[in-house]
Formats: sequence, structure tokens, C-alpha cells
Amino acid sequence: MDKRDIVYDCQRGCQTNIETNGQVRCIYNKGCCKRAVFDWLQGIPDEEMDALFEVRFKNTRKGIYQNTSGQVIRVGDIVVVEAQNGADVGIVTLQGAMVAHQLKRNNIDFRSYEFKRIYRKARPMDIQKWQEAIAREHQTMIRARVLAANLGLEMKIGDVEFQGDGTKAIFYYIADGRVDFRQLIKDFAEEFHIRVEMKQIGARQEAGLIGGIGVCGQALCCCRYINDFQSITTAAARSQDLSLNPQKLAGQCGKLKCCINYEAAVYIDAKENIPDLNGPLNLEDGDVVHVKSDALRQIMWFRYSDKDSEEAYPLEVKKVKEIMSLNTQGKKGASLSGGRKEKVIDFKSAAGEDSITRFDEVKKKKNARQKGRQRFGRRNDGPRPNKGQK
Repeated sequence: MDKRDIVYDCQRGCQTNIETNGQVRCIYNKGCCKRAVFDWLQGIPDEEMDALFEVRFKNTRKGIYQNTSGQVIRVGDIVVVEAQNGADVGIVTLQGAMVAHQLKRNNIDFRSYEFKRIYRKARPMDIQKWQEAIAREHQTMIRARVLAANLGLEMKIGDVEFQGDGTKAIFYYIADGRVDFRQLIKDFAEEFHIRVEMKQIGARQEAGLIGGIGVCGQALCCCRYINDFQSITTAAARSQDLSLNPQKLAGQCGKLKCCINYEAAVYIDAKENIPDLNGPLNLEDGDVVHVKSDALRQIMWFRYSDKDSEEAYPLEVKKVKEIMSLNTQGKKGASLSGGRKEKVIDFKSAAGEDSITRFDEVKKKKNARQKGRQRFGRRNDGPRPNKGQK
């Protein structure tokens, strides 16, 4: 089998190819699975979870299903599952004890919850119909956007997902306000001859569906593991002393980056121990003003107010509190002149520190030297003397 014939579907986490007999062969590709869960309890038996499996569909949609087929099902199997109307096709991505953790995470009690069923393992005919439905998604999305624009609706069709049997499609859309899409649903049903389900998503969820690479060099968190999106404010960025530059704080979705909240609580707790200074500190050789603070290291930098210098002196928070206590008693703290000092540098973007044209300049100089040698030739008067020789 030629690797060029393999089609990788990272939206569903599988790879497909057509065999010599004309049948479509589909294999689970774990590396493409969005919001994948590492099964660190693999091999540990759990009798209560034996019949429950996690089945994933397109992008970040997945659910827990109960195996009622009597067949032995394992991770990586393509199965036909129960849907609200008809049947759907998905890939089994989790089984065993880890399913119980997923249920607990979603606040589902497996004893009282009515799980949808797994009918059977997918047959070649099921996979063929599934792939035909997948092939319709892109053109359907483009046509759906045209129909929505013709009706003048202020909405954006972000993605389309067909059900495994090809009888239903989910249209994911983004809208700032309420949209009356009753006529749009009629147009979709008449145009595509399918049942239509409209599902509104936010900008962060759209980024999770599409996927991408963040500035950190890794896949976006919203398509890797984030299920519940929390509100993110600029207060979290201020607590970490981040540069309030919208271009740096915004993610690919146009909203504030989710990772801003990751360390915000740590910085807020660390800043509670840093004292609030209403004025300068009085020392023996002059007053010092607060320049900046390092909340995690519990260090504050000060600069003499009567000296024209960019150098600042670091003090531990404990020492600052001692000097503040002395000032309240009318006493002055010890001088900082003999201590360690650092030069305070204002924030500077890494992109503006240097220019990549410096490589071109070096190349030009090198080319100039080579042209000179080719034009005038190299003198063969023997070896050149070393520096210092006459």
C-alpha cells in the first residue's frame, strides 16, 4: 500500500484508504485525536465499567455509550451507535476504569443515567456510507454560508458535521445575538434533503473545532483538553504584570488567551504578602521609591529619588516591612548604596530587539570579499606573517 493513497482525517482521528478490492479501510489514528485522554489505568479491570465506552465523533464531540451488541469492543474500533434519529458512526477512544473518571468529571451517575447504545462494530457498508457523508461536509458548509447571507442573517456557519448514516447534519454557527433561523432551516432541508440541527458555539469553541498552534508552539488548549470555558478578564493579566497589549494577550479566537488564568491564582496569592506603599521609604542616605516587584520571588526593587540613575536595589519583602515599621516609629532604615544593585530595563518586545537583515549584511560582506579575490587574485608570496611578526 502506497502511503500517498492514505487520507488523514485529523478532525475525527482516523486515516482511510481504498483497498484493492474497492472497500474503504479506516484505522484509528491516536495522534490526531482532539481532547484525547491518556488512559493511565489501562489494563485495570472494572466490572461496573465493562460495558461503557467513550466514542468520539468529529472534532471535540464525544460521548459515553453502552455496549449492548454482545460483541467484544476495544479501543480503536469503529462502531455504529444510537442517535436521536437514525444511527451514527464513531471511534472508540476509551474503555475501562478511566470511563468512570470521565463520568465523574461530567457529573453523570452511571447507576441512574440512561446511556445510548452501541449497536455493533461498523461493517464495510457502514464505513462506506460514513465516508460519503464526510465528503459532503465541506461543500455543504460553503453552500450553507451562501444561504445564510442571502437571508441577511448576522451569523457565521463555522462547521458542518454529518451523521454517520448521512440523514442528518449539525450546523455549528456563531452569532453575537439571537438569530431567527426558522426560514434558514427550511432552506437547508430543501437544499440538502437532510434533517437539520442548529448548534450555537462561541469564538473559543470555534477555535477548538478548527484547531491550530498557539504561540507556545503546542496545539491550542481548547482543542486538547478544555471542556468548560471560564471568563477571562484583564485583571488576571494585571495580576501577573503582563504587558497589556491586545495583540499579545489575544489568542487565535480573538479573545483573551485561556492560559492567562492558569497562573493567575498563584500570583494573586503571592501579591497578598507584598505591602502597599503609599510613599517612599526613608533611609539614612535619602528616600527610595518603589520601581517594580517580583511576586513569586518576594523581592521589591527601589531607586533613590534624589539620584539620577537607572540602577535599582532589590530588597526582600521581609526587609521592606522592617523598614516600614521603622519609618512609622520615626526612624530611618539602613542605606542601600553598599548592597547589590541592578539596572532596571523597561519592557521590550523580543521581535523588535534586532533585525533579521543582519544576516543579509553578513552575506553581502562575504560576497564582496569573494568578488575581490576573484578580481585581483590572491598573492602567492608565501605564507602571511602572523600578527606581531615583522
